[in-house]
Amino acid sequence: MVQRATAAIVILSSLIAYVLINSLIRAVNPSAFIWSAEDKDEARWIASSHSWFDQKACRWLGLCGTAHYRAVRPRFGQHKLISETLSPGKSNSTSWGAFWSNGGNLSDATWDESERSRREIPDYIFRYAPLVHLFSGEQFWPGDIAEHLYHTTPMLNYTPVRSQEDHPTLQDLNQLNQFQGGRYIFLTSNDNVEDRPSWLEGEKNIPDPPEDGDVAEAWADWDGRVDGDIPGDTPEERAKWYDASQTAQDREGNMTPDKPGYSDLEDELVRDELRKRYGGEPIRTERTGGHSNAPAVLIVMDKGNGIIDAFWFYFYSFNLGNVVLNVRFGNHVGDWEHCLVRFQHGKPKALFFSAHSAGEAYSYEAVEKIGERPVIYSALGTHAMYATPGIHDYILPWGLLHDQTDRGPLWDPLLNSRSYTYDYNNDTLLASTFNLDSPTEWFYYNGHWGDKFYPLGDHRQYRFAGQYHYVNGPLGPRFKHLDRRKVCQGPDEGPCVIKNYIGEHTRAKRWLSTDPGSRH
Repeated sequence: MVQRATAAIVILSSLIAYVLINSLIRAVNPSAFIWSAEDKDEARWIASSHSWFDQKACRWLGLCGTAHYRAVRPRFGQHKLISETLSPGKSNSTSWGAFWSNGGNLSDATWDESERSRREIPDYIFRYAPLVHLFSGEQFWPGDIAEHLYHTTPMLNYTPVRSQEDHPTLQDLNQLNQFQGGRYIFLTSNDNVEDRPSWLEGEKNIPDPPEDGDVAEAWADWDGRVDGDIPGDTPEERAKWYDASQTAQDREGNMTPDKPGYSDLEDELVRDELRKRYGGEPIRTERTGGHSNAPAVLIVMDKGNGIIDAFWFYFYSFNLGNVVLNVRFGNHVGDWEHCLVRFQHGKPKALFFSAHSAGEAYSYEAVEKIGERPVIYSALGTHAMYATPGIHDYILPWGLLHDQTDRGPLWDPLLNSRSYTYDYNNDTLLASTFNLDSPTEWFYYNGHWGDKFYPLGDHRQYRFAGQYHYVNGPLGPRFKHLDRRKVCQGPDEGPCVIKNYIGEHTRAKRWLSTDPGSRH
């Protein structure tokens, strides 16, 4: 009895001490508790709760919105049939591609050679365009930003700045910057995301399956990957493209379409070397399918010294956060992921795969390929990008927090993409010669591509251990460190490790088709 009383006193004393110390630190140094952009609104966010007990538990114990918590289910949300109303004169068969071709009636007839070269993209950029394996059990597929804009209302924090009927478009999105510079504008979903509206899930954008119709065809043994030392990859050679810190005058004339990649002789020598080293079979060349109705965005930049960076951006209308101990964190509307392919003198040198706020860099030779094209694996829900299928742990130990990838539907962004060139020094984005009428105004939007994180008083929101169930929507491609000197997204002064290996993993089964109807 005495032991129980002692234990109770110790627990109660510890709890009181924790509350007192926590309150004291918050009063003396409140900035110590700001770990994310959401935390800057801490006081107002907590005050939005309708429960006094919830407010106190949140402030003192870090348990916020516990009454809102729902156990994780196999499928997120409750799918409902939503009547998607359209503006007069439009129908449900609206082609969102039409919204991509209203950027002006440009003609190259009067251009001089300089203007033309600013818009031309070398063929080798497309020759080595990455392919993306989406997850076979994905719930939120690639999205079209034109459609995304149609289903959102711009808000200054939580206050609408336009009516729901006055949709932002690709041609006028930058006008939202007039409101406090645009950084506090959030493209807020007109629908409850937990009702899983069809535009949010994007099932119509699932890539087409291959024409051969074989739903379980095995991969060829050789995929063009090399683990270990790479022929010709010396420190001296890598130093020529590792850090693109050249002056502006070095950038003249680098990005021209006649700059070669591997010559035929060089190409065959490299192929022979790879076959000897990897011991596999020749490349397969049949059609892989992969067309999606959701366009990818290609932004090409000349970094000088023969270095060209090709950023492939992939958009999804919803990011489904990961689960830790049956609690889901990190949901948000709007999701931008990207892959950077760095070239020097027409040859691919390295790639960067974005994953959450970081990512990994690999040499071109190290990654899996189909033919000459690198293969990326997109994670379930979060769409983080990885070099292999399987389980990928991050941040927390013992696999408590992880992404999952597999060989699901193969997406070929090259079959539906909008390409641009970008001069960072002049902040000038130009539609390429492949799609001259593509709008550019959307690129200059300074705000968020999704909702502001929901108030604590919203029944969908909670926060445990400082992690929110719903967080802010992301910023757009312009804020993805496009001017980076190294391929990695982190600070230029920081290290950037480019791996010559992707690890040894058992190859996963290849999924060539999905049945969306079976997942509701």
